[in-house]
Amino acid sequence: MVDEAAILPKTTGVHHVGLSVSDLQGAADFFVEVLGFRVVGERPAYPALFVGDGRTLITLWQVDQSAEGRFDRKRSEGLHHLALAVDSAETLDTLHGAMVRRGTAIEFVPEPRADGTARHMMLNIPGGPRLELIAMAPAQHHP
Repeated sequence: MVDEAAILPKTTGVHHVGLSVSDLQGAADFFVEVLGFRVVGERPAYPALFVGDGRTLITLWQVDQSAEGRFDRKRSEGLHHLALAVDSAETLDTLHGAMVRRGTAIEFVPEPRADGTARHMMLNIPGGPRLELIAMAPAQHHP
């Protein structure tokens, strides 16, 4: 017999996500100006900036500019991408337009996800890793 208490989650959710970026201010500006996050802290000696949307906290850590190599999703271990939910497909389209105007590197524009449950897009955070924005489809009501 399996002790069910032994298989219950021992964690309560994600506290924060830390992203290493080569352009600390550019990444922070992206989260603040495009996604509406706020700078909620900083650590100048590292340097690092902390941004949040009231639910999600992201730490942005400045990497050594002399470091070589970039993440390759097919060959590198580590963060593949960060996915943030948005409230609607309309919001996703609005954000896409804002990113185009800013010159953000977009991997793919808003499109239906293969399973049909959402629309999403993929981009690169300025000076940093990949970010997916995803709008889940409204719940289908069945008679």
